Amino acid sequence: MAAPKAMCGKVCIVTGASRGIGRGIALQLGEAGAVVYITGRTLETSSGDKTRGSLKATAREIEARGGQCIPVQCDHSKDVDIEKLFEKVKREQDGRLDVLVNNAYSGVKTLMDNYGKPFWEQPATVWDEVNNVGLRNHYICTVQAARLMVPRKQGLIVNISSAGGIGYFVSPVYGIGKEACDRMAADCAVELRKHNVACVSLWPGAVRTEHIQDIFSAEQAFLKVPEDGFLNSKDYTKLRTMFMESAESVELSGKCIVKLATDPHLMKKSGRIFQTGQFAEENGLKDIDGSTPSSLFRLSNILRTGGYTRLAAWVPNFVKVPRFVIWLSGNKL
Repeated sequence: MAAPKAMCGKVCIVTGASRGIGRGIALQLGEAGAVVYITGRTLETSSGDKTRGSLKATAREIEARGGQCIPVQCDHSKDVDIEKLFEKVKREQDGRLDVLVNNAYSGVKTLMDNYGKPFWEQPATVWDEVNNVGLRNHYICTVQAARLMVPRKQGLIVNISSAGGIGYFVSPVYGIGKEACDRMAADCAVELRKHNVACVSLWPGAVRTEHIQDIFSAEQAFLKVPEDGFLNSKDYTKLRTMFMESAESVELSGKCIVKLATDPHLMKKSGRIFQTGQFAEENGLKDIDGSTPSSLFRLSNILRTGGYTRLAAWVPNFVKVPRFVIWLSGNKL
């Protein structure tokens, strides 16, 4: 008789799971035995492509791995859609919710369209396009999840964030949103602690999402001159190295969340930020291809990201930058 799966009997919600990191997280939670509700705006692709890019495509992948998945079409910019989502879970699961993953994000195209432009030359709408679905929505979902988790005295809420919250990266609106996600996890954890509900922030590294692969598979056809507001050749080369040669899969974040959700000492970790590569290394996790994930804190990775590839090749992998140095780099005091 097969041993029960680690997440058997658990109920999870993963927002923005039709593709990318959300899809990878949903796949891992489903494979671990959880009932996974996934959300997104596209239930099925109109083109008839049933392989990816829709909730039903993700659901089919989860079911092919023996998991249970319930796709829910949801526009996370609309509070009423979010309320309906949590009402559905409450009704169908007898009020149970064990894990919420706040992953939905709609700002990628806006950030790319405005790359290189000073914030004062960008339209005011950029703020809402980046931080409505991706910050405000995370808070609304966290409120709804807490209303289910607190009465049952159990649960885990995960904000998918990024190291872009430490210091300037891409644009002010991006960094503001990511640092706010981290602060949200820390502050919500304070009030949730006495109810045995954990809240954390997770930083994936560079990830080979479908969108990233589409960008770089087009090679120079996608590359625009700097005046067009996107990338010069030096930036392009750095990003291509980061995302195509040393990036993690979309499922590594899911492996980390399964490990967190099944940790008997989870509450000791509540309120903290975890970086996927470092967390995987500390917990003996491998990526889906069997590779060892790349920790954000390795000096060689920091140098490689900065474009110092030759120097990075000479730095041993065990050499790491102390965490307090990373935090101090973003200190505003």
